[in-house]
Amino acid sequence: MAIAAMDVKKLREMTGAGPLDCKKALEETNGDLDKAAAWLREKGIAKAQKKLGKEGELNEGLVEVYQHFNKRLSVIVEVNCQTDFVAKTDKFQNFAKDLALHIVSNRPKWVTRQDVPAEILAEEKAAQLRMEDIASKPENIKEKIVEGRLEKWYQEHVLMEQAFFKDEDKTIQQLLENVVAEVGEKVAIRRFARYELGEFATEQSDED
Repeated sequence: MAIAAMDVKKLREMTGAGPLDCKKALEETNGDLDKAAAWLREKGIAKAQKKLGKEGELNEGLVEVYQHFNKRLSVIVEVNCQTDFVAKTDKFQNFAKDLALHIVSNRPKWVTRQDVPAEILAEEKAAQLRMEDIASKPENIKEKIVEGRLEKWYQEHVLMEQAFFKDEDKTIQQLLENVVAEVGEKVAIRRFARYELGEFATEQSDED
């Protein structure tokens, strides 16, 4: 079907995508603007996942610092990207600010589940196995129950798997993928530190 230039313009305004991508999306969805926007989002996230998997130097970015009004709580988070241009964009900088606020409220301990020390994971598994409602179960059932509970434990303590505090239907991993799709290059959360008067917690990615 023929795609009207006005529809391409409207879709560009809705999504920020390029004219050729907008025209392709409209062709794929028979000119339906909402479906075309959804098609572009899906394609953008797919591209983002590919970019996240690619090797690339991440020598740019920023260190975002948040300090609570009473000066009893602070967060520092380092977010990296590939170019200084992206580091200066509002999208990238707002992502870093949202991360700092998320870390304040959700208190993650590690960036990814791969960063969890083996001894801590072993302790958590052992603690789960000692729980009264698991101890009497057959071994094969025990493993399945513990595996399910560990998934919830990761979601509570691992930054990338936590539900975003502004939108609990989206994880930090999904938020990162959306940012990559929008800025067009690889982005990574390198490390963070959360300081609260009387305690200290910090974590960094295993990329260092």
